[in-house]
Amino acid sequence: MTNMTASTDPLAIAAALIKCPSVTPAEGGAIYYLDGLLEAAGFECHRVKFSEPGMADVVNFFARIGDGGPHLVFAGHTDVVPPGDADDWSHDPFAGRVADGMLWGRGAVDMKGGVACFAAAITRYIARHGRPKGTVSFLITGDEEGPAVNGTVKLLAWAQQRGERFDACIVGEPTNPRALGDAIKVGRRGSLSGTVSVRGQQGHVAYPHLARNPIRTLTKLAAALQAEPLDHGNDRFDPSNLEVISVDVGNTTWNLIPATATLRFNIRFNDIWSRDSLEAHVGALLAQAVGPDDAAYEIEFETTSSDSFLTRSPELIDALSLAIEAETGRRPELSTSGGTSDARFIKDYCPVVEFGLVGQTMHKVDERVAVADLETLTRIYERFLERFFEAG
Repeated sequence: MTNMTASTDPLAIAAALIKCPSVTPAEGGAIYYLDGLLEAAGFECHRVKFSEPGMADVVNFFARIGDGGPHLVFAGHTDVVPPGDADDWSHDPFAGRVADGMLWGRGAVDMKGGVACFAAAITRYIARHGRPKGTVSFLITGDEEGPAVNGTVKLLAWAQQRGERFDACIVGEPTNPRALGDAIKVGRRGSLSGTVSVRGQQGHVAYPHLARNPIRTLTKLAAALQAEPLDHGNDRFDPSNLEVISVDVGNTTWNLIPATATLRFNIRFNDIWSRDSLEAHVGALLAQAVGPDDAAYEIEFETTSSDSFLTRSPELIDALSLAIEAETGRRPELSTSGGTSDARFIKDYCPVVEFGLVGQTMHKVDERVAVADLETLTRIYERFLERFFEAG
């Protein structure tokens, strides 16, 4: 592209964002940088701080340009996970260095690179076509890699209270497993976590008849949870899976039968289940596993679970698929695999899909993105903007 400026160059934007040490919940300068960049492009910008007792304050960002519909929102985050020992990296994780055709640094793919590409795409679009015939917004949080309490959930509610109504959303997470254009995420499995607590009776290991070992009951419960698959999936989603993530007793003494034992698990579930039906199923599995001589147990489900969702929006999915194919030659798979993202919150406001960079190095030492991919993703986003607002 000729006459490229800092605001239309995704490499320059991504490098500037990486140089901001925005490890959750620190803002690190990243949102202030975006504020200045988009305000100069004509956006109305807002930095919004949210608080919660016992948690760190989080700075979030909302920017919009245009009026009326259709209203497209780009969602993402500028916070990153810690880099670990910087000496393990080939280049300083917060230097934003270009070497060997790659941009290196924490957040290069997850997801400062994606934010940079959309910012560059919309500024190019405005330079070529003027303001969109509709509205474009940025919904950017600093809390995605953290507890996700003072971020997207509250920012969506804040925007709704201001009268914002969204028609479609792209989340710029790194969705591609191998090459740019491999996949669009059109849905996600839900997530349900729980803790099983067993209370026995403490005693001496040499006198088990005077005690009740909770671990005996816990092993039965763990086996019951993992004995059979929850389902076999369907044409929309992978099978649901339950994983025991910890078994805790807290006993460091060799001659002591402990009083309590706990087990924690997480389930990633498809649309065969709802939260209520899955909780009932887990409860039934546990009840069937124990007898009258077993120790008593309790189960508690976490309140932060999320339901599965599937986006069916041909206007959004087709426009993005065509833009990807035009720039990469690949027709993307419509995928629902992987973990959760902030799309689980956005789905309640408008149709949402996810598409960004290649995710092979996210959260790893030497996180990096090909410079060529930054340019290609920017072109995909710009081509999508042209299709989306023509269709609108």
